[in-house]
Amino acid sequence: MYKSILFFLTISSFCFAQNLTLPQANHLATLPIKCLQQEYPNKLSQMLIDSSEIASPKTLHPAFYGCFDWHSSVHGHWSLVYLLNHFPKLEGRAEIIEKLKVNLSKQNIQEEIAYISKPHEKSFERTYGWAWLLKLQMELDSSSEAYAKDLAQNLQPLSDSIVRRYIEFLPKLNYPIRAGTHSNTAFGMNLAWDYAINSKNDALQKSIADNAIRLYEKDQNCPFDWEPSGTDFLSPCLEELGIMQRILPAKSFLVWTKQFAPRLFDKKYTWDVARVSDRTDGHLVHLDGLNFSRAWNFYYLIQRYPKEFSHLQKLADTHLTFSLPSVVDGNYEGEHWLASFALRSFEMKGQL
Repeated sequence: MYKSILFFLTISSFCFAQNLTLPQANHLATLPIKCLQQEYPNKLSQMLIDSSEIASPKTLHPAFYGCFDWHSSVHGHWSLVYLLNHFPKLEGRAEIIEKLKVNLSKQNIQEEIAYISKPHEKSFERTYGWAWLLKLQMELDSSSEAYAKDLAQNLQPLSDSIVRRYIEFLPKLNYPIRAGTHSNTAFGMNLAWDYAINSKNDALQKSIADNAIRLYEKDQNCPFDWEPSGTDFLSPCLEELGIMQRILPAKSFLVWTKQFAPRLFDKKYTWDVARVSDRTDGHLVHLDGLNFSRAWNFYYLIQRYPKEFSHLQKLADTHLTFSLPSVVDGNYEGEHWLASFALRSFEMKGQL
């Protein structure tokens, strides 16, 4: 009973804290720690050419077999590296680093490269998993710790492969994918752009900028009222706003936004949070992720354009705090990935 009360108080404090505290960070870290090397349940995204390709998740993906699926494993790794970077006194630090070393060994990454290099796996994790992989690389690159430098070097060849895939794929995409789920084009571009800037990869920057302009420049009046669809975990309108904010000069971006999202300039603008009817349903719980997606995009917008959009701060906070308690509700359907989304929101809020 005592532990249950402490657990409840820790979660409740999320709704009032101005910054993510060490106790809260410790708790968020327990979720990816728990699943990082948990092989089952598992959802494979695999095309089988013949029966020889049937194997266990760990055999197929020795680095990223935990946390239910490949992309969730990748951003689970990101979450732990991110927390290690921002909380030097994070509980279980040695255990976390050891698990990262085991999973992200040079040999394991080479096997991941071999898997995605199969001709029939060309679209594997395109572009959601690609984006999180580059974000993991970026987080490892930003660390000054010896363990991270070694793991960054191990991971780099896989990241390089993903970069090549972006540059090859984006020009072929005649129309953007505007879904609120994994295939959303703008989300994949957003994380890839941040990596391109951080790594000074001019070719990737040019590819993303050129193709984002081609795909989105003429968009007007994004249908905010159509969000959410039933199982969204990304905001199609705001993720598109995010990539255009990244690539356009300030003046051009504001002109574009007045055509694309005029309602955001309304000082009284409001937007209801997405509500989940059943958090034991792995698809319905996606809507908690949508609230985080809205929050992190609002925070990013406010930081660069406070004069125009500071009135959205309360709306961003409302979306963040509404879904935070669900991050630790004990259901594997949500806990294996929602911690990453919550941390992404705090990251973009700029309070870590």
